[in-house]
Amino acid sequence: MSGEALGIDFGTTNSVIAKSVGPGEASLVDFAAPGNSVAAVFRTALCFWQDAAIRTRLAPSGLAHEAGPWAIAEFLDFPQECRFLQSFKSVAANSAFDTASVFEKRLRFEDLGRIFIDHLLERAGAALQPLPERIVVGRPVRYVGARPDPALARTRYDAMFALLGREVHYVHEPLGAAYGFAARLDHAATLLVADFGGGTSDFSIVRVQEPGAAQRCIPLGSAGIGIAGDRFDYRIMDRLVLPLLGKGGTYRSFDKVLEIPDGHFTDFGDWSRLALMRNRRTLAELARLQHSATDKAAIARMIAVVENELGYPLYDAVGQLKRALSTQTHAAFHFDSDDLTIAAEVTRAEFESWIAPDLAQIAETVDAALASAGLTADQIDHVFLTGGSSLIPAVRRLFEARFGDSRIDSGNELTSIAHGLALIGQAPDIAQWTASD
Repeated sequence: MSGEALGIDFGTTNSVIAKSVGPGEASLVDFAAPGNSVAAVFRTALCFWQDAAIRTRLAPSGLAHEAGPWAIAEFLDFPQECRFLQSFKSVAANSAFDTASVFEKRLRFEDLGRIFIDHLLERAGAALQPLPERIVVGRPVRYVGARPDPALARTRYDAMFALLGREVHYVHEPLGAAYGFAARLDHAATLLVADFGGGTSDFSIVRVQEPGAAQRCIPLGSAGIGIAGDRFDYRIMDRLVLPLLGKGGTYRSFDKVLEIPDGHFTDFGDWSRLALMRNRRTLAELARLQHSATDKAAIARMIAVVENELGYPLYDAVGQLKRALSTQTHAAFHFDSDDLTIAAEVTRAEFESWIAPDLAQIAETVDAALASAGLTADQIDHVFLTGGSSLIPAVRRLFEARFGDSRIDSGNELTSIAHGLALIGQAPDIAQWTASD
């Protein structure tokens, strides 16, 4: 097939679309952003607010919404009047997730997804008119969660992308990056792609044939784990923020003093859950906890974070620190609001010690990918690192130790998957690339 195709990288943190423009060629789609600017990366975020005059085909009457950078701008202007949701992809395979409470409405995953995709297409404008007949959507090798349900995620994805009115082909995200990387090569090679997203780290191994071969790329094996950028963010949150919100503290129960269960802080580790904590039941539970807590001021700060929608600025500060430590050996963490002020100096070595257990599990998953392909590390010719967390020095060192620095490549960390998905959309053998579950 040599016609037009669309590659959609629906990411936990960011989403990107690429469109094939000729045989073996694809270009990124630019989206409108506030201030009359354009960008190829669109934040996977939604903002809702109440407006009795609003009625759309994708949301109940009285519920207005925006997505991407427009959602962030709306939230920052009116944080108390908005509900801001980010990283909702993380619940796609979670059977415990039913609906999100948004003011008085309850929205399913596919409702959120259709609203997001509708805004994504709107902000792309004429670039996606008309839509190509072939749509290729990336999906994780392994979804986020202790017991993810890929069949449930597939059902939810199908309902979400039905909005496009086209048949959708699902391809593992690192295979998209592999296909794009193969276009750089002028020789046969065995390639490992490591894709570090917001919610998952996925690894695929592909045999790249000589240019001109009937099938240029042959998938050999893959593995994935629900540990990535969001988990690294939580490690910072857990060390610098949660102790000030009561974690590790105690409460009184009759004549006993007990440690506050970690369960009260679980939702702070997942953007998709933290944003949903502002509801009557959760706030009532926190009020009861504050009443019995030894350090009532700490629980008051936690309540303020939830009530005042401080999750976004908190995680923004966390993200700034993480990015700074990718290029500096130490950096300052600073957060300031009416209810919570934090200032701390963090070294790269400290951060790396916090994420060490996660890196160990990622290393085991790389070994699992090699095993699934029946290969050893010395049989890999190229390693392509992509995704935002691939820029973390400790992540790169993990691959240098296994494969050597000379075999490691990187670049286009946020856009390589969409670009490759659009190229896969041109392939006559697309069924060989499609995820089986």
